[in-house]
Amino acid sequence: MSAVGSSCTIEVDGREVTCTNVDKVLWPAVELTKGWLISYYDAVADALLPHITGHPVTLHRFPDGVDAPHWYQTRAPAHPPWVRTLTTRPERTGKVFDVVVLDSRASLLWAANLASIELHPYLGREPDVEHPTAAVFDLDPGAPAGIQETARVGMALHALLDGLALHSVVKTSGNAGLHVYVPLNEPHRYSHTKTFARAVAEILRQESPGHVITKMARRHRVGKVFVDWSQNDAGKSTVAPYSLRGNAIPTVSAPLTWDEVARVAEAGTSSHLPVTAADVLDRLDRLGDLFHDVLTMRQHLPDGELAR
Repeated sequence: MSAVGSSCTIEVDGREVTCTNVDKVLWPAVELTKGWLISYYDAVADALLPHITGHPVTLHRFPDGVDAPHWYQTRAPAHPPWVRTLTTRPERTGKVFDVVVLDSRASLLWAANLASIELHPYLGREPDVEHPTAAVFDLDPGAPAGIQETARVGMALHALLDGLALHSVVKTSGNAGLHVYVPLNEPHRYSHTKTFARAVAEILRQESPGHVITKMARRHRVGKVFVDWSQNDAGKSTVAPYSLRGNAIPTVSAPLTWDEVARVAEAGTSSHLPVTAADVLDRLDRLGDLFHDVLTMRQHLPDGELAR
């Protein structure tokens, strides 16, 4: 690596990645810089890249830090020739535009240099991006509900999916929520995954109406956990496992075990939630990639109506 002032050039995999303003503080509360952000994504690249390679990625950019204006960059920004893009036309919108595909350590660090604190991949993957590789449920608590209530709904969802002979994996959202994935890796249409996810969410609501909500309007969420089934749509994206989040401290959307979720549901507290960047590096060393099944497991969702 060569450096001049607050800029540097990193040689990685035969590419030169130019990094600028590496001394700029992005997390004022903990005085962490863009250089730290780049170093984090370099450290987790081996675990993260398999989960975004081949997927179009929306970049959530915080150029002046987490306390300043930020935005989701859906269209590919200016980029070096070795950063790939994919032309996409989601059925949901019909709009045609290019999206970045981060399939190398060099392209990941290029995105980090744009202060892309968060990485949000689509559910579809090349060569068939119009078909999802997983079904996803986003469990989002409305205050005063918190992580314990979310964990309890997560365990109910886990049990429901188990009853359908479907394996599921879970990660933190990086906030108080949980993301539950059902690996597919078999041809499914978004119309199928979305209908399935909505039906599952409605079963959870019917069985626990005092704790679960399926309506998106925030006024309905007070004290309940919103089970968001609508992420199962072409052109929508969900934060990647091991992605940082743009919070006051750098939390991570980190894979968990179901035993960990069960303990939170029972005890209501956890020493490791939310998961920080330091936590996730230690967890990777000890536990490996707890989200690996999303890459490899083949399952097919049931057809027709769900019965309980």
